Amino acid sequence: MNKDQIQEHALSVLLSLFSCPGRLRVGLDISMGVGKTLLALKFLDKTGPSSKVLIVGPKKTVKKTWIDECDNHGFSHLKINQSFVVYRSLVKVPDINAFNFIILDECHNLLDSHRPILTRFNGHIIGLTGTPPKYKHTARGQMVNDFCPITYNYKTDDAVDDGILNDYVVYVHLLELDKQKNLYKTNKRGGGYYTSEQAVYDFWTNAIDDASGNQQKMTRLMRMKSLMSFPSKEKYAKELFNFIDDKVLLFANTKEQASKLCEHTYFSGNPDSEVNLEKFKAGFVSKLAAVLQLNEGVNIPDLKQGIIMHAYGNERTTSQRLGRLLRLKPDETGKIHILCYKNTIDQKWVESALSEFDKSKIKWVERKKVIS
Repeated sequence: MNKDQIQEHALSVLLSLFSCPGRLRVGLDISMGVGKTLLALKFLDKTGPSSKVLIVGPKKTVKKTWIDECDNHGFSHLKINQSFVVYRSLVKVPDINAFNFIILDECHNLLDSHRPILTRFNGHIIGLTGTPPKYKHTARGQMVNDFCPITYNYKTDDAVDDGILNDYVVYVHLLELDKQKNLYKTNKRGGGYYTSEQAVYDFWTNAIDDASGNQQKMTRLMRMKSLMSFPSKEKYAKELFNFIDDKVLLFANTKEQASKLCEHTYFSGNPDSEVNLEKFKAGFVSKLAAVLQLNEGVNIPDLKQGIIMHAYGNERTTSQRLGRLLRLKPDETGKIHILCYKNTIDQKWVESALSEFDKSKIKWVERKKVIS
C-alpha cells in the first residue's frame, strides 16, 4: 500500500467507529511518514467542519504543525475551530465540554493526572501515536487503554516493507567496562582515590541489592548516571564518530559530553544551536552532537547514520531517534549505532529498547570487529 491508501483505510476504520452509538474513544498507532495529522484533519472535515476541537500535544510547536498541515492540504477552514494546549496544561482547561472532539497528539504522553478532566469530557477522543505504551498495566498504558484504546496499527516496519520509509539496520556495539583504575573520585574528606569503571558499577549494583524503597530508586539512578558518564564509552563514541564518513548525528547524554565529542552541537542554552543545525541540514558540516530530542518537525536531508550513547530501556526514545534516519530514498538504508556495556544492566536496557523492532535488522557486534 502507498501512503494515500493507508490513510484512506485508517480513515474508513475511524468513520465506521464514529458511526456506532455512543462516544468515540479510539487510538491509532501509525508509523512516522504516513501522516497522522493529515489523517485526523480528513476525519474532522468529514464528520463536521464546525466541530470545536481541542488538540493536545507534548510541546507548543504542535500548533504550528497542525496549522501548516491545514494550510498545505486545503483544510484552512478547520483552523477557526481549533484550540491547542500542551499536556501539562490540559488539567487547567476551564470548560472541557465546550469541545466536541479532543485529539491527543502523541497520546503516549497521557498521565494519571489527566484522568479527572478526561472522565468529565462528554465528547469524542482520538489518540494519535507511533509509539504506544508497551504495557497496559503501566500508568500511561492504562490511560491510553481507558481513553483512547489502540484500535488501528500500522507499524514502522510495515512502512519500511511498503516502501514509505527507507530500510534500516541497528548495530549494537558491545563494550567492556574498563577494569583499569584510571577513574579519579573525591571523598567526603576532600581527598581522592583512583578506581575503575567495573568497581564503580559493582559498588552501585551491590548497593541496589542492599537498599529498599526510595533509597533503592536513588541508587539505581546513581548507577545509571555512572554508566552514562564512563570515559570508555565516550572514547569509543569519538572513534566511531570520526570513523564514519556519512552525515552522522550523535545523541549525547549531557551538554558537556556533546561538547567533548563534537565541534558542532545542538542543545538548550547553546547560542549556536540553530546555526549548527542549519549547517548540518545544508551539508556544510557532516557531524552534529545533540542532547535529548530534536524537535519532531525537524527533517535532516541525507542523514544516513546515527549514534546513541545510551538507550535508557525506552523503545519510544529509540524509535524517535531511529526516525531521523528513515527519511532517505526508499532504496537506501539508515544505520543507527547503539553503544552498550555487555553483561550489565545497560545490555538489558538496550534489549528492552529494541524489543519492538524487527530482530532481523539488529546486529550485535563486538567492539574489536568494528574499529581496530
